[in-house]
Amino acid sequence: RMFVQVCLYFYCKCLWRCLKFVVRKLTGRCELQRICYNTKPGAARTMKIGNWSLPLCFLPRLQTSVSVHPDAIEKTIDDIMELKRINPDINPQLGVSLQACLLQIVGYRNLVAEVEKLRREPYDSENPQHEEMLLKLWKCLKPNSPLKARISKQWCEIGFQGDDPKTDFRGMGLLGLYNLVYFAEWDTGIAQQVLSDSLQPKYSDSFSPLPSQFSKAEWEKKKFDKAIGYSFAIVGINITDLAYNLLVSGALKTHFYNVAPEAPTLTHFQQTFCYLMHEFHKFWIEEDPLDIMEFNRVREKFHKRILKQLQNPDMALCPHFAASESLINM
Repeated sequence: RMFVQVCLYFYCKCLWRCLKFVVRKLTGRCELQRICYNTKPGAARTMKIGNWSLPLCFLPRLQTSVSVHPDAIEKTIDDIMELKRINPDINPQLGVSLQACLLQIVGYRNLVAEVEKLRREPYDSENPQHEEMLLKLWKCLKPNSPLKARISKQWCEIGFQGDDPKTDFRGMGLLGLYNLVYFAEWDTGIAQQVLSDSLQPKYSDSFSPLPSQFSKAEWEKKKFDKAIGYSFAIVGINITDLAYNLLVSGALKTHFYNVAPEAPTLTHFQQTFCYLMHEFHKFWIEEDPLDIMEFNRVREKFHKRILKQLQNPDMALCPHFAASESLINM
């Protein structure tokens, strides 16, 4: 093992740099130029630059270029062009491509920090803004059923565990609430449909999760199978945890670099959460678990499926966020 590490170090520090020098002399282009000109925009290009080319460069100023402040990106690109001895007038497209890649790289890092901040902030029932968001969640999901009291058994109707939802947000903090409200507010029809199915799954002429696998008679029979149901809000917080882990581990870089032309934002993360929610809903029905005690098994299997998809550098989980359309036309 020590021998392999020494060989790898020698390759990265010496042989690889010599090889790069030779290739530049032969092609007339540095590694950054070759990546930008020969690799299509998106995750494939950005990950080559952010994970390999710049961090492993022997110049410290280039190594730190992937961690600069967004406001300093233009200055950083000028420095890169100068250090690499590239004429910006002859290579104008290179600067544009590098800027897009650096915005994605820096933006992803900032998004992780923003999401982490929300996750660490606990729900505070004394905070009017927190309470307002919680009540908005109820109004979006149950517009025809007024909430009789702030502390009420009614919260169980949308999948919370007890009379006061604040205790269910402990694991994901405000992030769980933000995601649920986003799903309920911006994809209301599907959020209400998924909630309805989670409580009392039934066959519907307008909404058939798997028409190719379930006949109407089979689906009518399944409506009495309580194992198909689950606690909507609790699952939403759990899927928030899944999305958070995908983000922090870097697995979502593939997706975000392919859907965000520049810096990915919190909105991109919330759209991804919505996608994961309705994909998990379909997956849960596909798995047809014996009872709710199989939730962790189904969740882990779903997690592995998403990870496998994200290994494809061309993968975009929800390129245009047509969540409602994709569910209705399933």
